[in-house]
Amino acid sequence: MIDLSFTAGQRYAVLGLGASGMTAARALLASGARVTAWDDAAAKRDAALGAGIPVGNLAESDFAGIDALVMSPGIPHAFPKPHPVAANATAAGVPLISDIELLVRAQPEARFLGITGTNGKSTTTALLAHILDQAGLTLEVGGNLGPAALGLKALGAGGNYVLELSSYQLELLHTRAFAVGVLLNITPDHLDRHGGMDGYIAAKHRMFAMVRDGGTAVIGVDDEPCRAIAAELEAEGRLKVVGISVTRTVGGGVYALGGRLVDDTVGRATRLLDLHEAVTLPGSHNAQNAAAAFSAARAIGIDSERIVRAIVTYPGLAHRQERVASLDNVLFINDSKATNGDATAKALACYDNIYWIAGGLPKEGGINGLDAFWPRIRRAFLIGQAADDFATTLAGQVPTTMSGTLDVATREAFAAARADKNAVVLLSPACASFDQFANFEARGEAFKTLVREIVREAQREGASA
Repeated sequence: MIDLSFTAGQRYAVLGLGASGMTAARALLASGARVTAWDDAAAKRDAALGAGIPVGNLAESDFAGIDALVMSPGIPHAFPKPHPVAANATAAGVPLISDIELLVRAQPEARFLGITGTNGKSTTTALLAHILDQAGLTLEVGGNLGPAALGLKALGAGGNYVLELSSYQLELLHTRAFAVGVLLNITPDHLDRHGGMDGYIAAKHRMFAMVRDGGTAVIGVDDEPCRAIAAELEAEGRLKVVGISVTRTVGGGVYALGGRLVDDTVGRATRLLDLHEAVTLPGSHNAQNAAAAFSAARAIGIDSERIVRAIVTYPGLAHRQERVASLDNVLFINDSKATNGDATAKALACYDNIYWIAGGLPKEGGINGLDAFWPRIRRAFLIGQAADDFATTLAGQVPTTMSGTLDVATREAFAAARADKNAVVLLSPACASFDQFANFEARGEAFKTLVREIVREAQREGASA
């Protein structure tokens, strides 16, 4: 747990008692701060009381003398309507911060690298962490990915924190502490929480307000909002701007065209890597992730050859196009993290002869707009609440089977795929998981367990034949 001794004697309110809020409250109390915590869920308040954390209704509290409100990023503070506690704090002039803000204040001698974007930030964060680890650097990984920020180890001078940052978290950051900021892409997302597209773009832009003078801004320039941010930062001149692309050459940047990663940051184009060698990073979206991670690692002085070796050995991230097994020329891919159509499109673009498991709790837009990928799909096996709507969308274009549940779909998909040659059983649901699973991780783990059972059964059949 991070030492927050700089808060000793100060007063903090904590709103939201999930993993990050509970850890923040404990860390503050252990460091000598005075804490009042609140969660709208009675069970979480009871858990906090059981852990010795003082609880009080912050919506009815006097915020005079409170130094800061530590908020769970998932709780609205502006749009679509501020939580009453956030409104109370704002009216009293109390700053709204996150546990990550406390981390950067507590570790001023460490180096911080932040990664954000609508898509790809988890993979880029994990890939960058792998590169730093292979280079022998001391690091911790967290933020929106992994453990609560204040549950990480204290690293001090020579340490590196690689943090995935959501738009919600960025809005609660205030200290210019980052050596490198990465913005991968911006497409519409969470618009209700940001009051529209302009608010969402502004939240992502905030990544670079948190980078120290002379630091590096790594920006994907394949969408218009990011290009505009890059141009603004270049004109400002406070940061070194490195553009990355998978659609064009970028003078002074890093790009991936035709499956090859190229570094043009030193005035000449140097071919680095055939990305087909990085088997855990399929598709152009992962080429963008690789370009971003390479650029961030170079910005802190890691040698190009060492970075390339690390990219090739990257083991992949669980539930993100994760290779589970191969059996009878059928490859099983777990892409349970694909909880919307845009994320599923990234997976569908990477494979042919797809036996697709899709469905769950539907999101706005469903699978509309994925028509270009229908020729790649041999059959769709539909599950969950979205099954009927997906079947309607696919009617006359892709054969469908109404499997209902994941266990049935996995077995039906394998039975159909094994008769094909070089087929892929792809779990990429384009839906949330909450109709049948606790979260996308539980859904992905269930799929992997099913696949392992299928493999064991096939091995037993082979042994008894």
